[in-house]
Amino acid sequence: MSQVQELSVESRAGRGKGPAFQARQKGLTPAVIYGGQDQPQNVAVDSRTLERHVDAGHFLTTLFVLDLAGKKTRVIPRDVQLDPVSDRPVHVDFMRLAEGATVRLDIPVHFNGQESSPGLKKGGVLNIVRHSIGLICPADSIPNTIEVDVSKLDINETIHIGALTLPDGVKPVIRGRDFTVCSIVAPTSVIEEQRAAAAAASAPAAEAAPAEGVAAPAAGAAPAAGAPAAGGAKPAAPAKK
Repeated sequence: MSQVQELSVESRAGRGKGPAFQARQKGLTPAVIYGGQDQPQNVAVDSRTLERHVDAGHFLTTLFVLDLAGKKTRVIPRDVQLDPVSDRPVHVDFMRLAEGATVRLDIPVHFNGQESSPGLKKGGVLNIVRHSIGLICPADSIPNTIEVDVSKLDINETIHIGALTLPDGVKPVIRGRDFTVCSIVAPTSVIEEQRAAAAAASAPAAEAAPAEGVAAPAAGAAPAAGAPAAGGAKPAAPAKK
């Protein structure tokens, strides 16, 4: 589980590009706190401190306690906008989380035991169907990652969501369907060889079968008019008068 992080913020007056630009000039990143019963509140956070939290990873699944002039509010980041050139945070949205609240998050999946998987040892390929899983989590039980053990997985075997152990109170967003998380598939070269062998096996049968719509001549049937008789003999010429 991710630990709650504390973050100091300060009130930010005004809205729009002008006040946001002035905040960045002071080394602050504009942010907004929303949700719950209170109105949205514009704040600013120290840019270097924010960058360290973002660079540490799992930023969008980490709980924070924002300290605004002694008033503390539990939140979770819901969106962080990055500068397209510098890749630094330029704006953050924080959502308030009351006691007992739940939140929907996409939790990344981490695959363990690849070095021991019999299917991978045979040359199989790990087919990752879900790089992240949508989960409904209690605010106090947000996992950093979902761990998946593939150490016993062989070729053509699959791991479904029902085989994973989730933290208490955590449920997948998709209900009523045991969806696939990953599988071990045969190498592409093996699949192509199997297809080629199947095509080669079906080719003689296709050649031996008569063409569709072409009927064989009935036994004893007379040759068509003008057609040569059996044995290649030509019909006799008419007698001269």
